[in-house]
Amino acid sequence: MAGMLGRKLGMTQVFDAEDGHVERVTVLEAGPCFVTAIRRVERDGYDALQLAFGEVREKKLTRPKLGHLKKAGVGTLKHLGEFRGEPGEAEVGNELKVDQVFEKGQKVKVSGVSKGKGFAGTIKRHNFQRGPVTHGSHNVRAPGSIGASADPARVFKGIRGPGQMGNKRATQRGLEVVDVRADENLLLLRGSVPGPKGSVVEIRSES
Repeated sequence: MAGMLGRKLGMTQVFDAEDGHVERVTVLEAGPCFVTAIRRVERDGYDALQLAFGEVREKKLTRPKLGHLKKAGVGTLKHLGEFRGEPGEAEVGNELKVDQVFEKGQKVKVSGVSKGKGFAGTIKRHNFQRGPVTHGSHNVRAPGSIGASADPARVFKGIRGPGQMGNKRATQRGLEVVDVRADENLLLLRGSVPGPKGSVVEIRSES
């Protein structure tokens, strides 16, 4: 199994037991996750496991999702996610713990929705440089000309301009597992992880 769902709890620091140096880590509540479906190449065109995470009250779920979870024989779980790879001997209804999937020293990548930062201009959003501020210039933080001449007489799609910043799916790669605390369902990663505290993330092995 190559991944699981989790929740970002925040950042802290821990001290290495061997040499005492400090590690800046992001703490994730990883699992427990439950297998709710298995995808096979023969039937679905690809191999994958569908996992569920995050217990909620029954009234918080739609009836289709509730029926899907009951068919799998698991509890009322809010979040579903698919993880590509060979399912192995996993069966629908199985519980996955963090120490079954990850180990100390392993490299992982974490995907989530980045923090929304509202409407931003081109300097903050795209690292544009500002214009001159002398001799009565009115182009201090303006993006500058974006149009072409009479041909093509329009603005091309996809141009970098002002707009909403953040609140998009992002993946942070190359994070190292500093510690796995199976009794608390915690995964400690060196580095930062996309999204605010409490957001749900997908944790996958790099290999």
